[in-house]
Amino acid sequence: MSIRPRHALVALTSAALALTLGACATPADGVDPAASETVTIRVAATVTPMTDAVEAAAAVIEEGYEVELVPVNDYVQPNLLLQNSEIDANVVQFEGFMEEFNEANDADLVVVQPVYATVVAFYSKTLSDIQDLPQGGSIAIPNDKSNAARALQLLDEHGIITLDPAVERFQARVTDIVENPRELEIIEIDLLQLNTAYDEADAVFNLPSFARQLGLTPEADGLVVEQDPAFEVSLVTRSDNAGAPEIAALIRAISSDHVREVLEELGVPAAF
Repeated sequence: MSIRPRHALVALTSAALALTLGACATPADGVDPAASETVTIRVAATVTPMTDAVEAAAAVIEEGYEVELVPVNDYVQPNLLLQNSEIDANVVQFEGFMEEFNEANDADLVVVQPVYATVVAFYSKTLSDIQDLPQGGSIAIPNDKSNAARALQLLDEHGIITLDPAVERFQARVTDIVENPRELEIIEIDLLQLNTAYDEADAVFNLPSFARQLGLTPEADGLVVEQDPAFEVSLVTRSDNAGAPEIAALIRAISSDHVREVLEELGVPAAF
């Protein structure tokens, strides 16, 4: 029996090790391809300027990430998608609306970045002054708690109705009206029906994204106008996802100068 020299065994062992390592090594720079794959961040939005903000963030998101806009048609679906981990974030709401959803659905959504301020107003097809509301006239307001309270507060501040002074600001419901001297009919409807109500009611409370679809702006057409920091449309995610690297990257992108410029071109005040 022949005995293989020790140096030959060492050489064979080294060669086998090299082949094994070579099989595990990655091409070129030795970086694992899986680690260098682009991470897609799915973000839901409904209408302009929400969609514009997401698309602008997608244009400047840092290397290693991409943003996919997920179009939605209402304001409940994006929160359900987010809570069920079907998307990573959404830009559709302010904090009070989100908290209302959390409470009703045992959800854990959180605001991670304000994006823009909403300037709301009452509009009318027939009136040029809120004080011209007729006796027994009709007013349409949203039926969600946050927006309804905002609309009622605006009417109270302009002397159209009087709210119970014991009720906290932006917490009132129609049942908290203690004086309604014009005997106005206040109709609570879904957000998506506000534009239809513009043709039917004497006055309608509306959000800028919907009013814009009618060719209306709060500055030019609002009977009374309000802007409050409590109603900044924000980037929202799940609490268990708020610290994720992709959310941090998304926050940096959506609070960038580029997004600010896009919002300003649309006449929308950025909230960052």
